Amino acid sequence: MIEKRMEELIKIINQANIDYNTYDNPTITDQEYDNYVRELQKLEEEHPELVKPYSPTNKIGGKIIDTFDKVVHDIPMLSLSDVFNEDEVIDFDEKVRKVITNPKYVCELKIDGLAVSLKYEHGKFVQAATRGDGIVGEDITHNVVTIKSIPLTLPEDIDIEIRGEVYMRKSVLKELNEERKKEGKELLANVRNAAAGSVRQLDSKVAANRKLDAFLYHMPQAIQHDIHFQFDALEYMKKLGFTVNPNIKRVNNIKEVLAYIDYWTKHREELDYEIDGIVIKVDSFLDQEKLGNTIKYPKWATAYKFPAQKVLTKLKDIIFTVGRTGQVTPNAILEPVLLMGSTISKATLHNEDYVLQKDIKKGDTVAIIKAGDVIPRVEEVIKERRNGTEEEFHMIKECPICHSPLVKKDAAYYCVNDKCDKIQIEKMIHYVSRDALNIEGLGDNIIEDFYNLGYVKSFIDLYHLKKYAKDLMELEGFGKKSIQKILDNIEESKKAPLDKLLYALGIRYVGKKTAKILANHYKNIDNLMQASYEDLKEVKDIGDAIAKSVVDYFATPENQKLIRQMKELKINMIEQEEEIDEKEDFYQKTFVLTGTLTNITRNEASALIQKYGGITTSSVSKKTDVVVVGENPGSKYDKAKELNIEIWSEEDFLQKIKD
Repeated sequence: MIEKRMEELIKIINQANIDYNTYDNPTITDQEYDNYVRELQKLEEEHPELVKPYSPTNKIGGKIIDTFDKVVHDIPMLSLSDVFNEDEVIDFDEKVRKVITNPKYVCELKIDGLAVSLKYEHGKFVQAATRGDGIVGEDITHNVVTIKSIPLTLPEDIDIEIRGEVYMRKSVLKELNEERKKEGKELLANVRNAAAGSVRQLDSKVAANRKLDAFLYHMPQAIQHDIHFQFDALEYMKKLGFTVNPNIKRVNNIKEVLAYIDYWTKHREELDYEIDGIVIKVDSFLDQEKLGNTIKYPKWATAYKFPAQKVLTKLKDIIFTVGRTGQVTPNAILEPVLLMGSTISKATLHNEDYVLQKDIKKGDTVAIIKAGDVIPRVEEVIKERRNGTEEEFHMIKECPICHSPLVKKDAAYYCVNDKCDKIQIEKMIHYVSRDALNIEGLGDNIIEDFYNLGYVKSFIDLYHLKKYAKDLMELEGFGKKSIQKILDNIEESKKAPLDKLLYALGIRYVGKKTAKILANHYKNIDNLMQASYEDLKEVKDIGDAIAKSVVDYFATPENQKLIRQMKELKINMIEQEEEIDEKEDFYQKTFVLTGTLTNITRNEASALIQKYGGITTSSVSKKTDVVVVGENPGSKYDKAKELNIEIWSEEDFLQKIKD
């Protein structure tokens, strides 16, 4: 009877949350809601063995974790390409029309928050993850369960993934900051940072107190649920109890898209949440499939970004910086000014042509915007504020660090001295960065200090730092433990995947995604070094510029020597797939995990499957080779039996791994 009453209360409270958050139509009073919650809490305290993981009392928070686990997305969470004006919106439509006749679109407000993926099994919430780099995110389940607008149970017994945006309302930010001001705490800068910071708290009570919300807008596998249009997917999500933004609109042509953009450009400030643009999606999933994706973006969607907000400030000075490619860039030093929640004291001036075209002078009053609402930029000079004391801009002729003559290539100037200290420092900062070899403890300033003190002058020197361990421990701010941790992290970096190493090397045009493509295709560094320009051009998504850059890089004797030295240090030069045990149990097989695994997490199981050459997907189909079954399996297990697919228990799986 008690368990039955608890289930009744869970159902009542969850439905009340859906009615209030999804449909803005409360069906019970606040007093009734509070009474139901208190009754459920009391029963759970008296009978902890009956507490359900999907109980709405989880939304109060209280779970504390030590660190964030990594989550590999079943389907990559791609970011969107950006367009900034009407011409670029029309250009997007023209590209779509080359493939699709008379496309229909869905227009959605671009919520300024944190992208999130939600997973449900048998209609029960099981996991939430951040977008991360699109391939791997972080597990934020303990915080997302506290968000009242996210249902913990669904009205249907289904396995489903839903994606959307966690955000904070402007009114909530104001309320929180008023409280923090009274308590003498630092104010939260803006709703985006507040939302992102809240879901990355180790203590879920912090997230619960921040009163976060969520709008959901994407079903990665909608077709498997017999849904064939984006607008219909949104309607289905609402039916399941998810909060879908009420201002989404299905339109018939690009003219209606532009009208939608125009309306929300004028009315965005009326909303109680921040939006930074409009997302335009082709409505038909079949059409989306025809259009496909680039390495980074879907070709069937784009994001129109609103014109950036402007602030005025004084340009106090122009300084020049050197990047890892040797490019010398002028930068504006500004009187600090608050722009969209951030204090701005520096902005890029791009290159000489940019400064001259805008007639920027030292001492000018300038308008600053955030390009794409992110990067500060000097947009224009307020010439009527000039008083005659302003100084003309002159591009420097020598590198500000090594004083070598600069060489102009296209619109930019470069220091071509490979021994230039600043270039070497920037290269090493890139080499150890999070997206490259991720050597923790070696921040920008530490790299610069170690370089200036003579301990590291190249990538290779990093691996010989242990020779100077005693000297380093005597430096101010360091000790035995911190230096040993750095040395351990450097040693661990030798095991990094080949794609991380390729990105770390700083080959021109080879970003993270391109490095992954090259590593997957060529499998080891030797194959890549031997590849010709024509070979590289045959690789999907590798164009002329990348192919030429890779060939040029590995043709350089100095870079060939670097690779030889890295091999001698036993730095990994092989894509992890080369180490796969190609036995029949795993190699080139598709796996589905279902039920609760008790001796291993799903992420660990997926990683092991990948290590031995298999892949994991979230749904069972005729293409599935093996279904691994934990405790309480559901429809996936039934479907596997129906399709006569091989089924392993968790014990079978672990035994095969051990073998």
